[in-house]
Amino acid sequence: MSSSSSRSSGGIGFLGLLTILFIGLKLTGHIDWSWLWVFAPLWMPAAFVLSLVLLLIALGLLLSALGKPGDYRFGKGWYAGRVRIQHKD
Repeated sequence: MSSSSSRSSGGIGFLGLLTILFIGLKLTGHIDWSWLWVFAPLWMPAAFVLSLVLLLIALGLLLSALGKPGDYRFGKGWYAGRVRIQHKD
C-alpha cells in the first residue's frame, strides 16, 4: 500500500499581500507615496541580498589585500601568526 501525499505550498505570500495592499491604498488615495515605495516589498529583499553579497565581496578583497602572499594563509590582520604556512626548503 503506497501512500503518496503531495503538498503544494504556493500562494502569494506576505510580501505579495503587502504589495497588493499598498497598491490598493495608493489607487484609492489613502496613501500619497511614490510608486517606487508602493512596490518596495517586491524589490527590497533583492536589494538587501545584493547589498549583502557586495559587502562580503568587498570584505574578502580587503582581507586578501592586507597580507603578503605566502606569508600567512589568510593575510595579515587580527589572526596574523595564528595560521602559518610551513615552507619546504
